[in-house]
Amino acid sequence: MKDDTDMDTVTMRRSDRLERVSSLVHASGRVRVGELAAQLQVSEMTIRRDLEELEEQGLVTRVHGGAVSNLSRSFEPGFSARARLNADAKRRIGQAAAALIRDGENVVIDAGTTTVQVAAALRPDLRIRAIALSLRIADVLADMPNVSLMLPGGSVRPHERSFIGPMTIRTFEQLAFDTLVLTSGGIDVVAGVTEYEYDDAETKRAALASAKRTILVADASKLGAVAFVRLCPADEIDIVVTDAGALPEHVEALRQVGVEVILA
Repeated sequence: MKDDTDMDTVTMRRSDRLERVSSLVHASGRVRVGELAAQLQVSEMTIRRDLEELEEQGLVTRVHGGAVSNLSRSFEPGFSARARLNADAKRRIGQAAAALIRDGENVVIDAGTTTVQVAAALRPDLRIRAIALSLRIADVLADMPNVSLMLPGGSVRPHERSFIGPMTIRTFEQLAFDTLVLTSGGIDVVAGVTEYEYDDAETKRAALASAKRTILVADASKLGAVAFVRLCPADEIDIVVTDAGALPEHVEALRQVGVEVILA
């Protein structure tokens, strides 16, 4: 007879399940073991092992009967911590979003762990002009022969390596773009698109105003989440690319306000 670990493997790969568990914890802030087991259709013992591993990674804290998120809604976790969170989902999202970029476009690629994956997934033969809002993304794009790379002026946030400030904003006041690939701290149909830092939000608003089309890349933990600074209403986003672990109610709510949602 197979044990519960074998049965869980049949329904969902372990790496996918860990991403799903972490997304649910971060989206809700606190969840119970029984709720996770019922939603993922696995045993409570399996969920406890998953939470133990996520706690070792510093992503959640186990409490009696469940777990709480280690990610603050008011303060953004560091880049390296975010890069580890839902890494497989972010790669899939990056590939799906990169496929939406059209040949000959002028593109803004926002700073973020998921947009790094978008940049890395761009087709080698794709000819675009791209402005990178972080040094990390610029480093990915710099050697792509068919990408005409631009960098804005402005200050660079330490560790995050993103561009912010009046000089960055003035860049967008002088230029027009076809597509903005945007990141955020959260997207909710009531609160809208939100961000952790005021300076980041100001830069994103300027980029939004300069672009005809906006693609928001956000893993499932960002759907329904609300961060500190309001950026724009949800219906100002044209496309949200998220992962298949997104809660159906969050996806449907976005579609009801006219946002196209792509599940990677």
